[in-house]
Amino acid sequence: MRDIVLGMSVSLDGYIEGPDRDISWHLVDEEMHRYLNAELGAMSAFLDGRVTHELMLSVWPTADADPDCSEWTAEFAAIWRNMPKIVFSRTLENTDWNTTIVRDLVVEDILALKERPGGDMALGGAGLAAAFMEHDLVDEYRLFVNPVLIGGGKPLFPASGRRVPLRLVQSRTFGNGVELLRYRRASEAAT
Repeated sequence: MRDIVLGMSVSLDGYIEGPDRDISWHLVDEEMHRYLNAELGAMSAFLDGRVTHELMLSVWPTADADPDCSEWTAEFAAIWRNMPKIVFSRTLENTDWNTTIVRDLVVEDILALKERPGGDMALGGAGLAAAFMEHDLVDEYRLFVNPVLIGGGKPLFPASGRRVPLRLVQSRTFGNGVELLRYRRASEAAT
């Protein structure tokens, strides 16, 4: 069974973006980019909300056309273009780049998607992540904790009123000070 993996950069005080969608504080250097390329390149699909998809569309289709593009940036551009994408949106009418638009999150459809063969699926977008968490559809959390307090913005974890026991399965400190914390459900981490 394929897993759904939520991977997000987050500030030490728990925000994924600052006011006005500011993400300028996200630290992604060559070491971290190469790590992400290896992890995401092994996945079978990107599951994104509309805002995240449109942000990705604004950069990755042509990022490697820039003559100053780094090798690792070009590598991710190819991964992004070639990877199947499922975008959850009630307003997006059409899009390109190997993308399927899904209007509603139907739990049974997601469970069937997980049963298909292939690699894990990368979940992106805070709103979509909250909906997946509400339905207990996230198998693994990969948090890239940036060494910064931003004081406000959009939190990664909205108040849910329920407890979800997790177990740390990996931690890694990148040279830029970002700390990767990988968590799985406590009941699954021991298997």
